[in-house]
Amino acid sequence: MRVLCLLTLCCLASVASGAELRDLRLWESPEGTRVVFELDRVPGHKVFTLDNPARIVIDLPATRGLQTAHAAQGKGDVRSVRAAEREDGSLRVVLDMARNVEPRVFLLDPAEQYGHRLVLDMPIPEGAQAVPEAAVHAGPPVVAEAWQPRPIVVAIDAGHGGEDPGAIGKSGLQEKNVALDLAQRLARLVNAEPGFRAVLTRDGDYYLGLRERVTRARKAQADLFVSVHANALKNRSMRGSAVYVVSPRGASSEHARWLARRENAADLVGGIALENKDDELAAVLIDLSQSSTMEASFDVGGRMLQALGKVNQLQRTQVQQAAFVVLKAPDIPSVLVETAFITNPTEEKLLRDPAGKQRLAQSMFLGIKGYFESYRPRESGRTVAGAAPRLQKVRTE
Repeated sequence: MRVLCLLTLCCLASVASGAELRDLRLWESPEGTRVVFELDRVPGHKVFTLDNPARIVIDLPATRGLQTAHAAQGKGDVRSVRAAEREDGSLRVVLDMARNVEPRVFLLDPAEQYGHRLVLDMPIPEGAQAVPEAAVHAGPPVVAEAWQPRPIVVAIDAGHGGEDPGAIGKSGLQEKNVALDLAQRLARLVNAEPGFRAVLTRDGDYYLGLRERVTRARKAQADLFVSVHANALKNRSMRGSAVYVVSPRGASSEHARWLARRENAADLVGGIALENKDDELAAVLIDLSQSSTMEASFDVGGRMLQALGKVNQLQRTQVQQAAFVVLKAPDIPSVLVETAFITNPTEEKLLRDPAGKQRLAQSMFLGIKGYFESYRPRESGRTVAGAAPRLQKVRTE
């Protein structure tokens, strides 16, 4: 038996009255399985593992919610969930596992509709059989046109997911589901175009870290990164589509981050090793990559915004800038699309309507296609080498 975590955080009044398990949720992702216990107060808890067969045991002192625990279904490495009330008033939940896994246990504070949460993350063991990454599920490679020896790769990122629902409309429509639907529709349009291939950062309802989304795009050697979202405000009259690229502040912070990690940045600047370069030269090389990428991001963002304006009202007629983490890849043109306001009754209907979502996806694709009709990746490689731009202008005369 290996005791992993023991916290006694409930005050005497809380223990006396008892806590309530409001929900027990399981999420499966390519990285592993997440189990979330949602309670009405900070949970005291004890978590330990058992072998032969593999199990994870969670004891919740002075907690009621047996039926809630019983209703949970196994996912990923969690084959089944069992629960029982103990004589001391605690609730014991047992996760029957497919294999021995050491869970990472942590607490999350209340956020919006969620209460206090006890989270168990169970990563797939190193070297074990893993669920295929979402990026390879978006469709088979498409044979490129004669002038392009390989397809143009568009990484499509569905915002939020899993325990993070994003914004929620008045009818209960969740941004994470809308974003995934739109991303999948856009991926199908991209894959149907000769010479293009789409990759999805996530293809299911699970949470993915922001930097992991960018990492997946870079592993797929993406030529463009598109993050799909739905906007929200308390003012339900606010409406309109918007497109964002990284802000100068966001770009500056990422510039510093890559400079600090120069030993890992060779692929960013066309294979040039930076660890033996002085700060000034390394900074110039990274800046060349960023400048070309930001210019391209504005270009594709403007085209997408123009196309979106034919489907929906625009919140802003110009491409906006913000320090979104998912837009900070220095070597991949990146845009974040706020397709519509999920909190606006009219636009929520648009986001719920299959035909409306298809029109939004089509407008995003038109912007992407128009961009690559004018610019295409260099045939010699994906990254910027020295002062050479990542993309080259296509002659139109």
